[in-house]
Amino acid sequence: MDYSRKISERMWNLPDKGELEAQREQSFIDDIVQKAHIEKELLQNLDGISTAFDGGAGSGRFSILLAKMGIHVTHFDISQPMIDKARKLAEAEGVLEKIAFIKGALEDLSDYVDRSFDLVLSFDAPISYTYPKQEEVIRNLVRIARKRIMISVSSRLGALPYLANPLQKHQFILDKNSSDRWIQWCLENKDKMTDSFKFSKEACEKALATGFMGDVEEAKQAYDRGEAPWCITYHFMPDELLHILQQNGVKNIKLAGPGAFARTIPNEILVKIMKDPEQKNDFLDFCHEYDSNPYVCGMGKDNLFAKGEIL
Repeated sequence: MDYSRKISERMWNLPDKGELEAQREQSFIDDIVQKAHIEKELLQNLDGISTAFDGGAGSGRFSILLAKMGIHVTHFDISQPMIDKARKLAEAEGVLEKIAFIKGALEDLSDYVDRSFDLVLSFDAPISYTYPKQEEVIRNLVRIARKRIMISVSSRLGALPYLANPLQKHQFILDKNSSDRWIQWCLENKDKMTDSFKFSKEACEKALATGFMGDVEEAKQAYDRGEAPWCITYHFMPDELLHILQQNGVKNIKLAGPGAFARTIPNEILVKIMKDPEQKNDFLDFCHEYDSNPYVCGMGKDNLFAKGEIL
């Protein structure tokens, strides 16, 4: 059984996934930082781009942005609730005719011939959910790109601190009075999470060596019981991702770690910055500059970002 694909299909097709995904930038500051970084990169690299493929496009955060720039976008996602939400948002933005909505899995891009799209993008780590086919998926994303590719994958060095910090998401809560169920769960269980925590050197060393933060077999067993566990997630090292892209002929590759700067700042200060439009804009600009430094790329909050040229 192709567990990774089946688990992803079940988890992302839960009925509320479209709405939850669309609200993330209103809920968590790390999502604001990450998406601001990607948006800046996209808008700075659209010269000569008229068609784009957005793989794992979710609720349309970037496919709609590109459509508003006049680009014809193929919005490709495994989740029907995500696609439905993206379609509504695209209609509200007046760009429905610029977007083709396709339901599918990144493990199968056989419908697309080589060099089909000027720009290929895949953000927020759907590639990492395709284990053990993640390298094949990257190869096929490069294959269908004509000019440029931009992707983000789960970062091994960036995610590893989670194993020593059960409260890591609390740092990025934008509004503690939010009705978001995840935010309220985090707040209600803060003491329990702290009291029950025990640092495991063994778990950290295993994750560093293998790229998995959780137990793969446990996720498979949960799926077999009829549950909807989090996707099996493979976390990349920076040099590993660089090597895979180079092997597939991508040139002028640059890596970044969105969230590397923001993760050093406490919640109270982050919230204060986000509530002041001028400070927020300046902060996001500096985050982009800092997080693009190759010396910090592996320590992005969740994702490792890469962009390159198809020459």
